[in-house]
Amino acid sequence: LYKQLLMLSGYDRYMQIAKCFRDEDLRADRQLEFTQVDIEVSFMEQDEFFALIEELVGQIFTQLKGVELPQSFPRIPWHTAMEKYGSDKPDLRFGMEIVDISGIAAASEFKVFTGAIAAGGSVRGIKVPATFSRKELDQLTEQVKAFGAQGLAWMAVENEGVRSPIAKFFGPGQIVQLTGEFAAKPGDMLLFVADSDTFGIVLPALGALRVELGRQLKLYGAEVFKPCWVVDFPLFEYDTEEERFVAAHHPFTAPVPEDVPKLASDPGSARAQAYDLVLNGWEIAGGSVRIHTAEVQQAMFKAIGIDLEQAQGQFGFLLEALAAGAPPHRGIAFGFDRLVAILAGESSIRNVIAFPKTNSASDPLTDAPSIVDEAQLAELKIKIRE
Repeated sequence: LYKQLLMLSGYDRYMQIAKCFRDEDLRADRQLEFTQVDIEVSFMEQDEFFALIEELVGQIFTQLKGVELPQSFPRIPWHTAMEKYGSDKPDLRFGMEIVDISGIAAASEFKVFTGAIAAGGSVRGIKVPATFSRKELDQLTEQVKAFGAQGLAWMAVENEGVRSPIAKFFGPGQIVQLTGEFAAKPGDMLLFVADSDTFGIVLPALGALRVELGRQLKLYGAEVFKPCWVVDFPLFEYDTEEERFVAAHHPFTAPVPEDVPKLASDPGSARAQAYDLVLNGWEIAGGSVRIHTAEVQQAMFKAIGIDLEQAQGQFGFLLEALAAGAPPHRGIAFGFDRLVAILAGESSIRNVIAFPKTNSASDPLTDAPSIVDEAQLAELKIKIRE
């Protein structure tokens, strides 16, 4: 919020290289401590801002890698990214897009498929240019189960038709229709996931499977770089435990202008003016337009259950500044370590960070975190109460 107040006070540009700390699950592209390059600007429309960032990233790759990126990057709405790639960080280096076969599956006699559809879900699949052994299929099944899927159905496409334990539940015409949806040919294998929760289970499971198979089957070269923007993220998520909407990003992200009325009438369908810059399946930068009117900010607070009194108590300084008049402003923050890892051809940001932490958040150099003795506690005037 402090940097937002800087923009409100009249600064039209703000840039910062910051060391950040986040309590997140650790993996190849995450560390507790990382470096961020933060940019904020006022009075700049999206096309102009995106062009600026695209030119910056293009120059980095031209000068450091000798690689020419496209002048403008594709823009993919969040909903489309999830539907096609099962991820809001789509890897565009290869195809294998997700296909919705719910219409065909609903007419089949396979109860796993029809049950998922009847429960409000769907059946989706991917076409893989390979065939797998029973053992390999079992391994792939375990992978989708990690995302909550009940299992993985499959069909192997052969010259005389398809081979599959579920083929008997489909008529000959349905098989032709099914393989046609994927433009499948002999030697391909179709993999399916069905569930009542499309966006929570089906698409993420297939998205992760798609990425893993793309890597295993070497469907792209090491020096292929495919950037894109992911836009129009949901503004809210529904918290089932608290039975209320919460901000998907943070409560200061501006809604898409035409969705402002939805803050009161239909929060679940409101879109955010938020965007991520994705490269080869990694989010290398993310940002948004900030709310710049007190009225919209108050409506945003109300939508997530913060009443006017609470808002004044916690964010009165911001509401007062917005009420005085604020410029439209937006920003973006680059994950410096992720960008360096991609440029260096590394699979983990741990390999480009000095003294990185392990996946269990420990420091192998100093053995931290470790036991603090009584003398240290006394020196710092800290008492431990049980």
